[in-house]
Amino acid sequence: MKRIRTIAALVFVSGLLAVSCAGDAGMTPVDYVNPYMGNISHLLVPTYPTVHLPNSMLRVYPERADYAADKVKGLPLIVTSHRGKSAFNLSFFQGEADSPDPVYWYHYDNEKVTPYKYSVSFEEEAVDAEFAPSWHSAVYRLVFDADNGAPSIVFNTAKGQLRYEDGAVKGYQTVQDETKVYIWAEPSEKVTLSREYLRNGGNYVVLSFGPEVSELCIRYGVSFIDENQAKANLDAEIQGFDLDAVAREGRKIWNSTLGKVRLGRGSDEDKTVFYTSLYRTYERMICLSEYGRYYSAFDGKVHEDEEPFYTDDWVWDTYRAVHPLRVILEPEKEVDMINSYARMSSQMEDKWMPTFPEVTGDSRRMNSNHAVAFVADAMSKGLTGFDVDSLYAYCRDGIVEKTLAPWSAAKGGELSAFYWKHGYIPALHDSEPETLPEVHHFEKRQPVAVTLGTAYDQWCLSILADGAGDHEAARNFEQGSLNYRTIWNRDTRFFHPKDKDGNFIMPFDYARAGGLGARNAYGENNGWVYRWDVQHNVADLVSLMGGPEQFTEELDRMFATPLGSGKYEFYSQLPDHTGNVGQFSMANEPSLHIPYLYNYAGAPWKTQKRIHTLMDQWFRNDLMGVPGDEDGGGMSAFVVFSMLGFYPVTPGLPMYVIGSPFFERASLDLGDGRSFTVECENFAPENKYIQSAELDGEPLDRCWFTHEELMKGGKLRFVMGSRPNKDWASSSVPPSFAIR
Repeated sequence: MKRIRTIAALVFVSGLLAVSCAGDAGMTPVDYVNPYMGNISHLLVPTYPTVHLPNSMLRVYPERADYAADKVKGLPLIVTSHRGKSAFNLSFFQGEADSPDPVYWYHYDNEKVTPYKYSVSFEEEAVDAEFAPSWHSAVYRLVFDADNGAPSIVFNTAKGQLRYEDGAVKGYQTVQDETKVYIWAEPSEKVTLSREYLRNGGNYVVLSFGPEVSELCIRYGVSFIDENQAKANLDAEIQGFDLDAVAREGRKIWNSTLGKVRLGRGSDEDKTVFYTSLYRTYERMICLSEYGRYYSAFDGKVHEDEEPFYTDDWVWDTYRAVHPLRVILEPEKEVDMINSYARMSSQMEDKWMPTFPEVTGDSRRMNSNHAVAFVADAMSKGLTGFDVDSLYAYCRDGIVEKTLAPWSAAKGGELSAFYWKHGYIPALHDSEPETLPEVHHFEKRQPVAVTLGTAYDQWCLSILADGAGDHEAARNFEQGSLNYRTIWNRDTRFFHPKDKDGNFIMPFDYARAGGLGARNAYGENNGWVYRWDVQHNVADLVSLMGGPEQFTEELDRMFATPLGSGKYEFYSQLPDHTGNVGQFSMANEPSLHIPYLYNYAGAPWKTQKRIHTLMDQWFRNDLMGVPGDEDGGGMSAFVVFSMLGFYPVTPGLPMYVIGSPFFERASLDLGDGRSFTVECENFAPENKYIQSAELDGEPLDRCWFTHEELMKGGKLRFVMGSRPNKDWASSSVPPSFAIR
């Protein structure tokens, strides 16, 4: 019998039992989630308190700059892009208005957000609002003060067309180019008057009700196909106006999802940070499938397909830990996402693997082409159910044929040709103008970042090439993965921008050179961060650095070296390089693996200390509890892994490097009755250091374990202490890439 493959069928678990955490009677995983964590940014973009089901197409959050903003912009109906604005907007007013506003701004109070429900009071209007979502539909409930007059509601679109017809508000909004989102919305009460107004390329519809109406519900469906599909989605998911029933179902689904990890003793603060971070890893990718159909902006067509189709993935961020986490907890969903990447590739003219697929197509942002990494990671960890040959071709062509210049969808030009001949991206001197059309005017060449990233991509390509049977190409890509050596400065022991003649750019300051965002040399982060960007061959990096002792000393020096200027000056140039501990940036994804690198130099106790210190410094249950841009799970997955006690330093290698756990016990549900448990003897917050370890009852004197050991189920048991055992696992470093 054919497997039912819609997101609703995959996650819908109406009979879920309550999943309790040990020692917290009545508390379930979703009760620990605090969507407000990080809602005020340290410098750039905050997190948003998103209300949605796991990986669902419909998601909303209050539309405001951040939690410190005084007002919200109406009520959202669907956010079509991570961190984007709501398409459509729902507002309300009471009393007479000859020409109502298209969008109302409201002071808000008594707001409460959970993953499955939103409620808020608007004190000046004396209106209470509640919201609960399903997969492609949702319901609002508005409670009015009867003394303020007859209520009206306003549906707005900024770039589209809405109308009221046959008891429903229908229409569309253009999101970008040919991509449109459609809506079908029905009020629970009889409409006494409907009006339409034009507005700046769009329009808005006002529905008025009788003075006896004090409570009004609006149920609605959305679609990227057409308005009739929006109605079909609504009818399939929400038959009436019972908001509480929709919220109860959402709560069950979230507990089923978050309950894949069960935690034992630990602080409520840590459990909140953990489950909030786990919840954020389910914000993306989103499933665009609408009961056997989906719209793809990659070819502008509606497809008939029972296989789930996912998009919206900033893979430069998510390949590092989000996709590896999904390989463990949601392997079937990860396979569906890999197949979605293959379909996106096949639908585009050039057949290149996407780098930043969104609802509106591939935006080709950031540097390198790291979708190859999460495919290689899935392959190396034994996932099947996708066509390796076609994925290899899409990834290969997206790297070899497309320009290596950041933020560009152009074909390879002079810059790429130089890399394939010489093994590095040439940098420009400060006085040298940019002349190559393939280079983005703002994002620049990012020569060191692109060289290092492409070397890693080539290593990942070698895995795919071997899987596809192209062994000669695999050896060539493997050899090319050593290209990071071409820009290694032996004298300074940094990766250093080099000009087209093979000369290092001099003079050069690794902390501050490279212009805005260090883009003339690196990318968003400075040379201290990119110094460690050789995820696939850490053993060779240790050798280049002068050996384990020197490697450890240089890691220490990074954490201890001050900014070298005032924060205003430093962050004016490097606004993404925040969350600093010395020159280390906790707030940007290229840094995430760095604290674990002590393991490769025989000093795992330093990783154990550093992970606890960083988590305590930068990830907290408060409004500023996330240090930088949280790009839909990028940093949150680091938190999840780190609190469990291990991390995937090298996506593409089927192993995990041990850190230091934060709970007495954490059990991962692997499906088919299997579980993997991390357990701590002598658990206490101050006991961060591993004294000894066992894996399935056998002594473990290595600071790593394999994916196979994890997935077969079993127990990883640590004996913890307040002082480091510097001998534990000091002589057995994690495996690293080597020429075969």
